[in-house]
Parts: sequence; structure tokens; C-alpha cells
Amino acid sequence: MILKKITIALLFSVSIFAQKQARIVQDFNKNWNFKLGDFPEAINANFNASDWRALQLPHDWSIEGAFDKDAKTKQAQGFLPAGKGWYRKNFTIPASWKSKTVSIEFDGVFKNSEVFINGKSLGVRPNGYISFGYDLTQYLNFGKSNTIAVKVDNDSQPNSRWYTGSGIYRNVRLVASEKLHVGKWGTFVTTPEVSAEKSKIHLEVTIDNDYASAKEFKLVTSIVNAENKEVANFTSTEKIGAKTSEKKIHDLVLNQPKLWSTVNPYLYKVITKVYEKSKLVDNYETPLGFRYFNFDSEKGFSLNGIPTKLYGVCLHHDNGALGAVENIHAIRRKLTLMKEMGANAIRMSHNPHSLEMMQLCDEMGFIVQDEAFDVWKKKKVTNDYHKDWDAWHKRDLEDFVKRDRNHPSVVMWSIGNEIREQFDSTGIAITRELAKIVKSLDTTRPVTSALTENVIEKNFIYQSGALDILGFNYKHEDYKDFPAKFKGQKILASESVSALETRGHYDQSDVIKAWPTKHGAPFDGNADWTVSAYDQVKSYWGATHEENWKTIKSQDFMAGTFIWTGFDYIGEPDPYPYPARSSYFGIVDLAGLPKDVYYMYQSEWSKKTVLHILPHWNWTKDQEINVWAYYNNADEVELFLNGKSLGKKSKQNDDLHISWKVKFEPGTLKAVSRKNGKVVLEKEIRTAGQASKIDLKAEKNSIKNDTYDLVYVTVSMLDKDGNLVPNAMDLINFEVTGGGKLVGVDNGYQANLESFKANSCKLFNGKCVVTIQSNGKKENIQLKATTAGLEASTIKVKVN
Repeated sequence: MILKKITIALLFSVSIFAQKQARIVQDFNKNWNFKLGDFPEAINANFNASDWRALQLPHDWSIEGAFDKDAKTKQAQGFLPAGKGWYRKNFTIPASWKSKTVSIEFDGVFKNSEVFINGKSLGVRPNGYISFGYDLTQYLNFGKSNTIAVKVDNDSQPNSRWYTGSGIYRNVRLVASEKLHVGKWGTFVTTPEVSAEKSKIHLEVTIDNDYASAKEFKLVTSIVNAENKEVANFTSTEKIGAKTSEKKIHDLVLNQPKLWSTVNPYLYKVITKVYEKSKLVDNYETPLGFRYFNFDSEKGFSLNGIPTKLYGVCLHHDNGALGAVENIHAIRRKLTLMKEMGANAIRMSHNPHSLEMMQLCDEMGFIVQDEAFDVWKKKKVTNDYHKDWDAWHKRDLEDFVKRDRNHPSVVMWSIGNEIREQFDSTGIAITRELAKIVKSLDTTRPVTSALTENVIEKNFIYQSGALDILGFNYKHEDYKDFPAKFKGQKILASESVSALETRGHYDQSDVIKAWPTKHGAPFDGNADWTVSAYDQVKSYWGATHEENWKTIKSQDFMAGTFIWTGFDYIGEPDPYPYPARSSYFGIVDLAGLPKDVYYMYQSEWSKKTVLHILPHWNWTKDQEINVWAYYNNADEVELFLNGKSLGKKSKQNDDLHISWKVKFEPGTLKAVSRKNGKVVLEKEIRTAGQASKIDLKAEKNSIKNDTYDLVYVTVSMLDKDGNLVPNAMDLINFEVTGGGKLVGVDNGYQANLESFKANSCKLFNGKCVVTIQSNGKKENIQLKATTAGLEASTIKVKVN
């Protein structure tokens, strides 16, 4: 069901008619108890849970654990614990709800969940990424106490190639509606004809009648614009049989719609209302965006008739120090960083992401490749989804499409990533089956799959003929041959790059390296498990950022690229073993601090004027340093050291940066970009002195006291003149008082084994980040940071 959380004030805010809202949607995240272990008797009302921990969902118990070299989750999941856990909650249902249908909705539980209400099992759901729900009505004690218990079993390991988290890690809602109501994920809105002059709207509404008698009702559809004004409506009188579900159709026309795009993501809403006689018995909201798009085998992708390269990034579902905990504020921060970089597309790797992620992609203007599976019947790790494939893949795929098919941001469905069935004939039948399932529910979007094999004879997924778009992972050097090899096919780079960087670390080298050169080969890595932040180190299967982008940029037939990855993520710390526990692939580090290559993309993908120089300017006397500059909107850049010009340089041919070799001397390194002789931008980096002050910068000035809102505070070590001390590794202690609580610390260092939940954090290359969450108190938050030998620093954040 496409519902928005009441706590973020997005829930059914529009009332087309002057009547009370009929559908009741309650945040069901609060007042749970939790305990690690297996407690089958916890389903009973008289179970003693006095020693269980009280908490608010969403919750991920893995992120709270200690890193362990011998953890069953292994390196792929960052050496964090998994296991089994139980959640339990007592709650009262109003007696007035006795005539209603009451259900519970889980946005995601990792994994193998079983839900019990008053001792009765409602069902199991193995897939940890799928949203699901249960009808509670027949089991409830109305006007009395009820007990819900949720068993979560993430003990069979390893079961993933990346960090999954463990627990009820996404939101939970309680929904009450009249017996006559819109069904779960019960609307499907399409726009069969779209133009700036006129658009047609086709709405399919599934109505559930839980009464023992047939019903007659009025179905009202209202189209509401972003200013909450009704711009179109349609009413019909309908009939429905007893104890049944039936689909009803509404067709509308809207003149001069505002089109949804990545630049102006204008959103409408469809308000569906059900009236029995004159009584409003249900109201349901569906997102709507008017847009049309096309993939072309020669010209790539276009949106609303405008050629548009997909500037995409792949994202995993974890939120850094929060682990797998889903929080709309964490996602908004992540997507804002990507938007400011110039990205316009997101690939949901490699599984369904949260409802909030989909909503924000709609609102912020991202084109989405929505991905269902990382494995089919053939496993990648011992206990992954292949064990559940036969019993669950059809149901999971159907629910995935039903939940997400109304989002205008979604422009393609991916049925798999690097699937093993590519390499044998079983891939033909499975691909056709999955594509058929998707098309049975949505014919408005193409189906793709992320392929690794570009030899036609070896690729049985391609041979199925069921894909509308060919997505290829890596092998950028082969792209030029694709138009001849895959004649008439629409093609994109579904995954690319896999370059390696550690923020703020710079090895002086002129050589592009692969670490390692092939699987299992030794390589000359760094003793401290870092990788240079110059774009010079890549995985053996990948490319540097510049190598890949030069290729994509020059080939019109490529619809675009999805960089692996937008952010570092927990797990898969190639190329290093323990203690490395998170990835090196991100353009932004795990703490949310951009690496230098971020500005290469910003100079190429965005309209922002960019001048970025690297590295820092704290080295040894006369050491020869590579100075790089990313820039745009200028003809040249001139570099100065302590006021002396080191020469002007311009990008030649397909260059994406310029560079100088400079013998270090302390002082000021200054870059000046010019266009037609006029200064465009100036940037300076100064040699920092001794650490003098802890600087605290909050990403926003206020938060809500709703127990969900977050504020991220960047902690930097400065010298007496305000320069970042680039090699500072001081331990900073934190104290949070007032209306907030500390929920995460991170410094972006991939081999940091300190807890994400500690009250302290070592700076890494001068910086770390503290995450504070509202605790519900109406008091302003104060963060105090202390370290040995320096005065404490404080920052206050207003609580509304």
C-alpha cells in the first residue's frame, strides 16, 4: 500500500470533500521490546518480557554489535553479527474499530520473519527486502490488550554479498479501514498519452468487500496538483459482490499538465474515495507524475522528448553508521549529496529498497532502475535467496512491482544482477518467466537485467529475447563494438567503474593500478589498508572513474551509466582482508564525506561552476607532489605557490582533469580558473599548523521533536588560522544533551573497528561525523566535543 508516514506529515493531507478521513493509519514503531535469541514462548500474552530491551523501530541489531574476524557473516557483511531475535509489543485496539478491517504493514524485516498476533501465526516471509502485511481482524481483542510478536531469523550465514542488517529495520504501520475499502497496493495509475497540452489518466482500483453481502458504492477519483488544488475528477456508481475483490476502472483527462522531470519533479496525487450512500468509507492516495520517456538503440535515453544521459549511481540500502535502519532524513541527505554532484539516476542495488527511498526519488527528481533480485535458483553464497526461489520468487516479484509501479521515478524494472543462469540454458526459461510476471502487472516500463557476459553464445539471459534493454556491467572497453554485435538493441551500463579510494589519503604515483590484477593475486597495497584518493586505483574487473566516463560520454547509443557506487557501504571491502570492513568503491565515504572524485563528476554532470584542487598541502620539504584540478566553465587554470605562478594548464582532448608536479614548500597553494581571460573561481589550500580547535558544523539548524528527525554534524580539526589539519587522528569524545541522542559516529575509514554506536570517534584525515536523532523532548540539543589538550567545542541545534 503506497502510504506515507504520519510522522513526517505526508499522510493524506488533502481533503477534497469536507468530510473526515475514513482510513486510519497509525505509526506502529514505538513501544516495542526486543531480545537477541530464540524465544518461541514470547507469542503468549502472559510471557514475562521484563528483561527485554525497550526500543523504537526501525531497528538493526547487527550494527550494534562488535566487529569479529570470525563472524559467520564474513567479510562480505563487514564481520558484524547476525543471529536470531524477537520483537514483542502489547497494544490496545479501540472497541470502536470492531466493525473495521485492521491490518499491519511491514516495510521490511531481515529476514525469515514470522509474525504472531495473540498467539496465532499470521505467516512467514523469508525475503528481507520485501514489504508485506497481514489482516489482523479476526484475531484481535477489541477494546482490550493484544500481543504481537515477531520472530526474526538471520542466523544462517553467509547469506549475502553485502551488509544486510538484522531485524525490523524498516517502518511498521497499523491500518484500519471500513469493510468496503481499497485493497492493499490497490491502485495502479498510468498515463497512456502524455504531452504538455493534454494527458490521459487511466486508473485501476481494486476494491475489497469484506462484508457478507453485496454492496453498491460511489467511487470518486480526484487529481490534485502540488498546490493541493483539484484539477480533474471522475465519479462512478459501482457494485461489488460479497466477500470479494473487484477491479474498477476510471479514465480522466488533464489539460496542460506540468511534466515530471529530473530538473522539475512536479508531482500530482490521485485521491481515491469510496462512498457507501453518502458516507465516506475509504480514502487512498497514489503518487502521479506526468512524463514520457524513450530508450533508443542509436540515441540513448530521452525524457519528455529531451535527450538525457543517465548520470547514475548504484546504492546499497544501508545508511552508514545507522546500519540498515531506514530513516527518511538519512536517505534525503544521501540523495541530496548525489543531486548536488549532478546525478540524475539511481539503481536500487540489488534488491527492493524502502518506500521512503522511492518517495524521495519521486520528489527530488531521480530516474530509478528498480531491481528485484541478486540471485535466482543458482546461489552466490551458501545461504542466499536461492533457497527460497522456488517457493517465493513469483510472490516476491509481484509484490515488488505492485508496491512501486505508481512511482513516476521508476522507468525500468531489473529482474536480476549478474545472475549465474546467464551461463546455462536454464536462464532462457527463467528470464522469460520473470519478464512475463512483470509485464502482467505493468506494461508501461521496460524490463532489463544487469549482465556480465557480452559474448552472445555464452549469454542465455540475452538469448531469451525477453529483455527490452540490455544492461551491461563493466567491460567499458567493449562498448564501442556493441552496436554491431547487438544490432538494434537498447543498451546501458547498468554497473560500472569499481574504482577504489580512501578519502583524504594520497599516494604519489603516476601509474594506474589494478588491486589486485586478477582474483586472488597478490598486490602492493598499503600497510594501513588505505587506497589513494587520486583516481588511479581500480578493481581488476573495473575501470577508473575517468576511464569509464570518457567512454560513456563519447557514445550516444549508451543510455547512461550507473557508477559502482555513490557511497561506500558496509561489507565487501575489496581489495583488503580484515580489519577492512567497508567498501572503497564510493564517490562519497561511509560517513557521507565526499572524496575528491566527487568534484570530477560535479564538473561533468552538473551546471555548478567547479574548481577543486587536491591533495592537501602538508608534506615534507621538497617532496614532489602531484597537484590535480577538476574544473569546468573555464578555458584554463593557473596554479600559484606562495604567490609564484607555476603555469597555466587547460584540458586537452578528452581530459577530465589537469595536473602539475610541484616540489612542496609550506604556504599557500592557489588555483585560479579563467574564461576569456576573466577570473571564474579561485581556490586555496594552506599548510596547516598544529591542531588548535575542534570545529563543529551541523547540516541544518533545527530538527523536529518527533523521535525520527536527524542532524549530521561534521567534526573537523583546525589550526589557529582555521585551516583543516589533514592528518589529524585525534580521539574526540562526545556528549549530547537536551532533545537529542547520539545514534552514530563514523570517520569514513574503511578499517575502523570502533563501534558505530560509541560516544567517541577518532578523526580520520582531520574529520568525522556525528549523527544525532530526536529523542522527543522539546529541548534544544547541545553537542559537546572534547579531546586531550584542547578546549571543548559545543554546538546547539534548535528543536521544534
